[in-house]
Amino acid sequence: MDRYRNNVKSDCEELLSRFQQTDSVRFEVFSKIWREMNFAQIYYGTVGHEKQAFSRLVLNTASSFFLPPFSFQIRVGGLYLLYSLYQCQTASPSEQIRLALKDWDDVKKFEKDAMDAQHFDVVYILRQLMSLKAFHFTAVPAMLAYNKKRKVERSPLCEEFFERTSRPQQLINIELLEELSNVHNLYKKLKSSVSLTSERSDSSVNLICKDLVPQLRGTVVDFYKWQQKKDSADKDEDEDSGEGTSSQQESSDRAQLLAAIKSKAYGQAAEASKSRRHRQVEVDFSSQAGPSTTPGYNRICRLSLKARTEQNIHISGDVWKEAAAATTMSRLTSVDFVPEAKPRTYKKFEWS
Repeated sequence: MDRYRNNVKSDCEELLSRFQQTDSVRFEVFSKIWREMNFAQIYYGTVGHEKQAFSRLVLNTASSFFLPPFSFQIRVGGLYLLYSLYQCQTASPSEQIRLALKDWDDVKKFEKDAMDAQHFDVVYILRQLMSLKAFHFTAVPAMLAYNKKRKVERSPLCEEFFERTSRPQQLINIELLEELSNVHNLYKKLKSSVSLTSERSDSSVNLICKDLVPQLRGTVVDFYKWQQKKDSADKDEDEDSGEGTSSQQESSDRAQLLAAIKSKAYGQAAEASKSRRHRQVEVDFSSQAGPSTTPGYNRICRLSLKARTEQNIHISGDVWKEAAAATTMSRLTSVDFVPEAKPRTYKKFEWS
């Protein structure tokens, strides 16, 4: 069933991406997209023993979208997806949703956040799954098996489903700024009163940061503006990505042309024919290698090993054939001249 994992994951991502575009967490919106895609037909085509294995694969793939690090809306969509897939499966008995104990704290925090935001349909679906005993609580997320691959190939997560970095905006809110401003003013008054009552005030000691609250607020606003500007720039790059296709096409064409030229050049290398590869060699003793002198040089130059080999050895297929024929004839003649053995005579027994 591992060969179907990527296809199931891509279908789930397509459904959740459509749900993300609606900017809603209502189950009614999700169910509408579910019906438009006919997602219940994902179980069609499985028969017999394949139903249990395929249902387990689909539920394990969908459960990954219900857990961090995805955004709240994607996790809501993952919860709705788990509920719908669990209800529509054709396996009997129904396959349960595998949930590790270490992830239970994230589920309870997710339920609390949904309750605080008054998303009661999210809480209802989650408690409905719990009442149906759809969760199978385990020690580890994946099922362990003997002689299993240690390094499991994991497909990359969809970056569009991740939650945007908004911790500074969540941390520095209006209530915190008001409280920080009051504490800062109180500390300023206390320090000024201490400096007035003391006999000698040291002006070099400056423990008060002026305009602390406005600076902190301005820093957070600047970060938010930079984040928005970066997102818009990324969108513009995605839109303008088609302009660079011509240059990419030209570079790819040039690379293909160079590869064709190289392959043609290497393909023209001369090779010995098969008929010449198995020919015997005959040593020609008529020519003897000797030292050769070159005019204009007093130094005696010897021929290289390659040159001497080419002079002394040459391939001759006809000579080999003649030698083989002569050997065959000599064997035949030697057999013809073998004297015949005289027949052995036996003395006849005579009765006396």
